[in-house]
Parts: sequence; C-alpha cells; structure tokens
Amino acid sequence: MKRRLFLALTICLVALPVAVRAQDMRPPRLTTVTQDRYRLQPGDVLEVQYRYSPEFNQTVTVQPDGYVSLEIGGDLKVAGMTVEQTRQAILRKASARLQDPVATVILKEFQKPYFVVAGEVTAPGKIEMRERVTAIQAIMLAGGLKESAKASQVVVFRKLNSELAEVKVLNLKSIRRTADLENDLTLQPGDMVFVPRDKITKIERFMRLASVAAFIAPKL
Repeated sequence: MKRRLFLALTICLVALPVAVRAQDMRPPRLTTVTQDRYRLQPGDVLEVQYRYSPEFNQTVTVQPDGYVSLEIGGDLKVAGMTVEQTRQAILRKASARLQDPVATVILKEFQKPYFVVAGEVTAPGKIEMRERVTAIQAIMLAGGLKESAKASQVVVFRKLNSELAEVKVLNLKSIRRTADLENDLTLQPGDMVFVPRDKITKIERFMRLASVAAFIAPKL
C-alpha cells in the first residue's frame, strides 16, 4: 500500500523547486483558489468551431506535453492557458490561412482538480477538490492526524512549473491550540500536504519534484 502511494505521489508531483530553511518558516498568508479561471491541463478535451469555415471544426485533446494538433495552424501549446487565451491563440494561427476567422472554443472534458495528503494521516491519498479547502480541512478529509504526527511541521508542496515546487511549512499544532486561522493555508489544485512523523531539521524554500519524492520516501 505504501509503495503504491509513493508511486502515485511521484507521478502527481513530477517536477518541483528546492524547500524553506527553518528560519524561513514564516506563517503563510491565506489565499483563495476560486478567483482564477480554469487553466488547461493534459487530458482536457476541447471542441473548436469556426463560424464561417465549419469544415475545419474539430475536437482535440491536450497531449501530455501540453500541445494540441490543429487542422489549421498545426501544433499549439495550450497547457496553462485559459479557454479564452486558447481561443485567441487559435485565431492567430488560423489567420495565416483564413481571412478574419471567427472561432468558438468549448471545454468538453477537463481534469478534475485534486490535492494529495500523505504521511501520518489515517487515510492518505488523492482527494478531489470540490470546493475551497484549507490544509486543516484536507487533513480531516484524509481521516485526521495519527498520534505519531508532527503537527508543528506540516509541509505543503505547491507545484510552480514543470520542474519546481514551492514549500510551505505550517504549524497546525499552534492552530489547534489558539484557533489562529491565519496560520492555515488555502490549498490550490495539485497541492500536496505532507504530515511528517519526525522533526524536519532542514527545509528549503523551493524543491525540484524529484527531490520531493526523495524527501517523502523514507517517511512513508
């Protein structure tokens, strides 16, 4: 079970920055995840419709490398873009062959947002993000902390790009004692919450994704 979980976490976190030193462990500011528009990810399915050139209409899937293959314009990288940004990019491509093209882009299927909770919790794993969730709520959804959990050093890994992730350290023990919710953190899709068993003596501000896997492995 632990081996399977580790493999799943490694896949989910493919590519992070290097983490926060102990002296940098300042309380994170509360943020929301509901204000930004959805950004495309590999596996999303788009329907592209041209008003005056329906013969070029097509349904495309965002490939693992973030690209889609268009009838007009060829390959276009859309991962990380909103649907409207993608529409504008498709129009720029199409303009090379069509005069004043008008297109509609519809998101037909999308990857459901999720977060991962690992370490000293009752039911570690990948959890679908259906609404705004904080780190404490995520841990509760994962069955709560085990007695062996180091609640004063809960680590949140947040992917920044294909190679790096930001690392935030939360003192949930303090939150439980004082109800100081400013020390909690609103999660973003793809975040991983790791609850260690032992004290972590050194944590960098950023980590590479491969380093995150190594960081977690001995503790699973």
